[in-house]
Amino acid sequence: MMAKNHYRAWVENFATALHTGEAIGGEAIGMAGMAVPEHPPEAAGAPKALVFAPHPDDEVITGGLPLRLLRERRFAVVDVAVTLGSRVERRTGRWRELEAACAYVGFGLVTPDRTGLEGINLEARGRDPARWALAVEAVADALAAERPDVVFLPHAADWNVTHVGVHHLVVEAMRRLPALACRVVETEYWSAMTTPNLMVESTPADVADLVAALSLHVGEVARNPYHLRLPAWMMDNVRRGAELVGGQGGAAPRFAFATLYRLRGWKEGQFHDILKEGESVAAADSLEKLFPPKGEDKLWR
Repeated sequence: MMAKNHYRAWVENFATALHTGEAIGGEAIGMAGMAVPEHPPEAAGAPKALVFAPHPDDEVITGGLPLRLLRERRFAVVDVAVTLGSRVERRTGRWRELEAACAYVGFGLVTPDRTGLEGINLEARGRDPARWALAVEAVADALAAERPDVVFLPHAADWNVTHVGVHHLVVEAMRRLPALACRVVETEYWSAMTTPNLMVESTPADVADLVAALSLHVGEVARNPYHLRLPAWMMDNVRRGAELVGGQGGAAPRFAFATLYRLRGWKEGQFHDILKEGESVAAADSLEKLFPPKGEDKLWR
């Protein structure tokens, strides 16, 4: 007789939840059955965060902290769509899906080029430096126009060639603006960072909104319903962040969902460390210490 396993039903509930999500996708994928939530109007002079997304959907996948900045600190969060993917025939559709996803979570949306930049990877940079220089100029123009307080970009070893390319593209563009001083938040998705220094908890309500927004990238999730696995990824981030951010051997915070980042400062054309040790920010914690109001930020004085 097989011994009773007290975790059997618990694990089966995870599988059931995944299949339940698949049924939701079959019935209501995209905007069917989902109204766009109301968002407060952007305040005049609100601090601004730019999210440089290598592909449409990255703005949501790593959007835990940007969403909290928007909702809790009243940031204007703007997705900068660097590319619209490699499939030319899908770009118009991906742009429409991106507009819907950003509208759902309240992000603004701009792009250096309506059809997306081309050749954003290190191989293309070496093969066609002239086109790369034009892309750097386009991103520098966006930075100069938007004047961000916070810049989000993939970390330099995020595996996917476009993610890696976007990191170098944005850093080169920032170096063209000697007066630029801001916080920089590096993100991870395809390859985990070895040295994150910030773990940010998301509430179930926020995660549900991220999943809903991700589902609006209809053409992508139709071939691979990865939006349904976003909560599991964010749960595993808590396991990793407990020691990578909190210190080896440290106790795990009682977060259900979190995203890992690396927060640094940017001034005079280079990165600056601004955290003495890793920070874990619970859903009930204020983000003000890490992202203070304009006029009260002593970081650059």
